[in-house]
Amino acid sequence: MEEALLSVVMAILGYLLGAVPFGIVVSKALGLSDPRTSGSKNVGFTNVLRVSGTKAGVLTLLGDMGKGWFMGWAAMQWLTDERMIMVVAFMPILGHLFSPFLGFKGGKGVATALGSVLGLSPSMGLLLLLIWLGAVAIWRYSSGGALAAFGLFPVVAIVNEQRHEFLVFAIVVSALIWIKHKENILRLWKGTESKIGEKKA
Repeated sequence: MEEALLSVVMAILGYLLGAVPFGIVVSKALGLSDPRTSGSKNVGFTNVLRVSGTKAGVLTLLGDMGKGWFMGWAAMQWLTDERMIMVVAFMPILGHLFSPFLGFKGGKGVATALGSVLGLSPSMGLLLLLIWLGAVAIWRYSSGGALAAFGLFPVVAIVNEQRHEFLVFAIVVSALIWIKHKENILRLWKGTESKIGEKKA
């Protein structure tokens, strides 16, 4: 298969894989309530953890990270065009944010984006993951950890990566994640954001 056609096929598959809402899949498989009906009503890791417990939260995190990692890794393995590698790695993030299975709504993209970066550059992905975990450990705000990690992502990309395409990927992904966290930013500013471990009715 020509690389151009393979790139298109992988991009479509990446979008559809990214659109799978693992928070809902895991919750239903475990006989738990739909995360869209409780807490922040988000389908991502943090809300599932809060409303359904550690097991469901961890499985959701692994699923959301896994779909991003797989497409990033596959793009690195099978494609040579840097622009298309970044496009394919970006598509599961886009699918997660705007899932056709959820009326083109979705999560905030943090876990899937971390997975995609891990697939593209394990060292870079691990660094972002450590920044996220470190910020969460200090302040106990999952959103704060995400904002810290992806606020620094373009800077880290400039320092550590020579690929112009990767920097563009970093800027676009970080901007999207910050935009999706606009309500969290307001709550952090007001001091009303929920911390990890807190229950939310």
